[in-house]
Amino acid sequence: MLTDAPLLPDTGEPGFGLYVHWPFCAAKCPYCDFNSHVRHQPVDQARFTAAFLQEMDAMRALSGPKTVTSIFMGGGTPSLMEPATVEAILDGIAARWHVPAGIEVTMEANPSSVEAERFRGYRAAGVNRVSLGVQALNDRDLKFLGRLHDVADALKAIRLARDIFPRMSFDLIYARPNQTVEDWERELNEAVSYAVDHLSLYQLTIEEGTPFFGLHKAGKLVVPDGDQSAALYEATQEITSGFGMPAYEVSNHARPGAESRHNLTYWRYGDYAGIGPGAHGRLSQRSLKIATATERKPEAWLDLVERKGHGMLDQEVLDREEQADELLLMGLRLREGVDLARWQLLSGRDPNPEREQILLEHGFIERIGNSRLRCTPKGMLILDAVVADLAC
Repeated sequence: MLTDAPLLPDTGEPGFGLYVHWPFCAAKCPYCDFNSHVRHQPVDQARFTAAFLQEMDAMRALSGPKTVTSIFMGGGTPSLMEPATVEAILDGIAARWHVPAGIEVTMEANPSSVEAERFRGYRAAGVNRVSLGVQALNDRDLKFLGRLHDVADALKAIRLARDIFPRMSFDLIYARPNQTVEDWERELNEAVSYAVDHLSLYQLTIEEGTPFFGLHKAGKLVVPDGDQSAALYEATQEITSGFGMPAYEVSNHARPGAESRHNLTYWRYGDYAGIGPGAHGRLSQRSLKIATATERKPEAWLDLVERKGHGMLDQEVLDREEQADELLLMGLRLREGVDLARWQLLSGRDPNPEREQILLEHGFIERIGNSRLRCTPKGMLILDAVVADLAC
């Protein structure tokens, strides 16, 4: 794959993405409910690579010929992959779909697994954007979050990423226990000074099945209440906007033109193929969409692929109404909002005028001309409720 082509401009269309899930981590964080697994013996990367390529064949049969607009390697910790593994995966995608030069190719990386030589290998393989899981910029909270790196490791990884990749983003988690607005403002101002063009800023959520869930249920972990969380969110918007990186999605901030093309595919309700253990996909077939889901356990997925040619457990056909609901759920996360004509075509109806009027009067939503509907900053604070109201 070409590595030196300039990034193609965003067309505003949903696009077609490829998501590849590397499920392995060096350690499991106590807040994480992603499909990630720790293995104390070396992973057979050659065998997993062959399985990824096999599953690509099955996904290519479902998707048909497509032009890829973005590739995203997530996890888990994809930066535990050897550069040769990454290169083989990217070459496999290019052999099955049309991959123009200059599309966004993102890899997630953890600061604890970052090495300059490995980063240069990923860049040579075709990766042109890295997303670093920094999560905090103080050592106390990094330890609390179960991270294997410290702040020094994080800053080293940020510097390396800035030097090697054309584009770089990093994640932070806020609304941590005992975190004041002033604490977060100091940390976020520091973070923005290191950022290039993109930041992902997530509020800590307590997910069922995680160690944090048990601690929270027992009263041993207390997170900010609704008012405090809202104050932290509002401070986030003010600081990032002041630095020219406003929110283009609930938790994602970028300079104009630096938005994540791959994530925009999800939020604009485009098609994407999900490859690897626990990966999900959405693939259009005429007026229908096929929702795919693969086996989550890595070794069970590997066995399925080697026996059947893919690890898919489920292929659900989504009708137009289900697609309309998903379009609304995803699109209202975006500052650009939802294309009303597309939603009306799928749902076969207009938004409920009474519910829309109530939301408009309370300042939770707004129309952009006659073509789009979006949440206001106030509405983003109660996004789930707004979506539920409009979907009725």
